[in-house]
Amino acid sequence: MQVGEFVFGVMMLVVAILSFIAIFREIKNRNFFAVAFATASLLLFGWYSVMTLYSQITGAITG
Repeated sequence: MQVGEFVFGVMMLVVAILSFIAIFREIKNRNFFAVAFATASLLLFGWYSVMTLYSQITGAITG
């Protein structure tokens, strides 16, 4: 397992969590343009981080 890729996956997961929080904050403010961008960020960074972490963890298990 490469530590750098694992750390990068965790950092992208933090960005996805912050995007999730931003969605609800912007819904409360009725800023739907920002909701769209936060949702897109959540989907993109969330998918990337989950797949990166999955790849790193399964690679470490299989050898």
